[in-house]
Amino acid sequence: MRKLLFESLFRLPFTEQAPSLNDTAVTELAAAVGHAARRRLGRSLSIREVDAGSCNGCELEIHALNNAYYDVERFGLRFVASPRHADVIMVTGPVTKNMREALERTYDAVPNPKWVVAVGDCARDGGCFAGSYAVVGGVSQVVPVDLHIPGCPPSPVTILQGLLALLDRTAKSAAST
Repeated sequence: MRKLLFESLFRLPFTEQAPSLNDTAVTELAAAVGHAARRRLGRSLSIREVDAGSCNGCELEIHALNNAYYDVERFGLRFVASPRHADVIMVTGPVTKNMREALERTYDAVPNPKWVVAVGDCARDGGCFAGSYAVVGGVSQVVPVDLHIPGCPPSPVTILQGLLALLDRTAKSAAST
């Protein structure tokens, strides 16, 4: 045990370097999402995140949006605890049989207009969990999906880009009707 302790004191940790992100680009992207939400809804965008049975990789990236680096709440994006206060449902992971009813109830509780965003590869089609006896499938098997954000897991920047694309697309479709 003593040998392991001394080795760990002198050996560098096995970690990856943090991604080099352009602070200005991330700030501009988050600000664009906030402005698009205010144009489309007239207020901040409220997001309800639902873990339908994932490995938590996508949740870590979604939670990173609230950390000190991204801090998306300053741009008008906020995560809410109640689906009754949400505009967007972000669903991660494949939908398990135990979470099917909970996801349906969450979807029904969100007021219109509402959008569903499937985050990650597992949310699209079940990913590596597809075919399991405990998995129903992707999110679209249970509720209608408006946007899929690919990745395993997608980065916070990719999630912001997806939200911006969703808001732009819904604003264009609302303007054409």
